[in-house]
Amino acid sequence: MPTTTPRPADALPAALVDATLEVQVDQDLCTGDGLCVTYAPEIFEFDVDGLAYVKDANGTLLQEREARVVVPAALRLDVLNSAEGCPGECIHVVRQDTGDWVGGPRAHTGA
Repeated sequence: MPTTTPRPADALPAALVDATLEVQVDQDLCTGDGLCVTYAPEIFEFDVDGLAYVKDANGTLLQEREARVVVPAALRLDVLNSAEGCPGECIHVVRQDTGDWVGGPRAHTGA
């Protein structure tokens, strides 16, 4: 039986090894599945509304819609895997220096 969740990557793409990444969650698309919270609880957390939000470097939940945070280097792969595996397709990862979407649905559509 095929699965709709892609197998997590084992390594960062070479082009992103030294890149600074930012991540955001589109709460309008969030299904509350929890894949992101499982992969990177240092970055993602559920709020009382059952939707995922990002947390800043101090662990503060950012409740503004589509708030962005910088992804620590040690968590880049986990965040990218969260974006690629998210059933709600609501996690978007952008390369800070170029503004290019590199993870999640915007990376595939260029939107």
